Amino acid sequence: MRPNPAALRIPLVLATALFTGGLASAGIVRAQTASPAVPAGPIASPRPVVAEGVVPDEATKAAVLARLHALYGTERVVDRIEVDAVVAPPNWRARVVAMLGPDLQQISAGALEVDGNTVRISGQVANEAQRQQVNSGLATAAGPSYLIKSALRGDGPAPQDRLDRALDDRIVEFRSGSASLTGAGQALLAEIAAALQQIGPRPLQVIGHTDSVGPRAANIALSLARAAAAKAYFEQHGIAAHLISVQGLGPDRPVADNASAAGRARNRRIEFRVR
Repeated sequence: MRPNPAALRIPLVLATALFTGGLASAGIVRAQTASPAVPAGPIASPRPVVAEGVVPDEATKAAVLARLHALYGTERVVDRIEVDAVVAPPNWRARVVAMLGPDLQQISAGALEVDGNTVRISGQVANEAQRQQVNSGLATAAGPSYLIKSALRGDGPAPQDRLDRALDDRIVEFRSGSASLTGAGQALLAEIAAALQQIGPRPLQVIGHTDSVGPRAANIALSLARAAAAKAYFEQHGIAAHLISVQGLGPDRPVADNASAAGRARNRRIEFRVR
């Protein structure tokens, strides 16, 4: 008779994230916490971390418990893991332990389930950048032979909203008639670069605009040069060049009346669009 499948269930009842599992083909990890994102290392919490289920050997049990102790503190982990003659996929112990990483501490009201070679993760994280970070880390830890099904939700502002808030209707300033940034322009781009880092690796379009003073062709060239200057600034501050495209529209899309100095100032702008 074929042995029963390995099943490891670890509800980490700490403060916000649930990593859960069922008893399907090979193995399960279940864990739940209840606090927002926290740093790596043992966590002080009034609630226990319960590890339960069936694993194929004592070494697997010891490895899982050691990982949980390192993440959540020995005093918080309750051991209910059983050892029996169950079947697990090749290298299952190492993969399960690798999946129990500090990134999971960013999840609230969620679940991680390792069911054979299928991994399901759900719950809430603070923003889109964290969602991508958790998904990427889990996929790397699981390896190519595991199928990742993610239902994580980013609760923070949408990427474009976050970028618009960083810009806050302000203008990226350049020196008159050139593509050289002023000090104020560089300071504002620094804020936007920080917002882009929080959003995570997403394609970004940088669009330059001018007022209507001067020849249209010259304004289009200037708007493109200013967009390229913003791109260069982002590259110098850690944003991948291949994610950024530039466009110069010159005076063709005004947002204010070019008849006034105030209107022309508003039209001399750079627009940022997250795709």
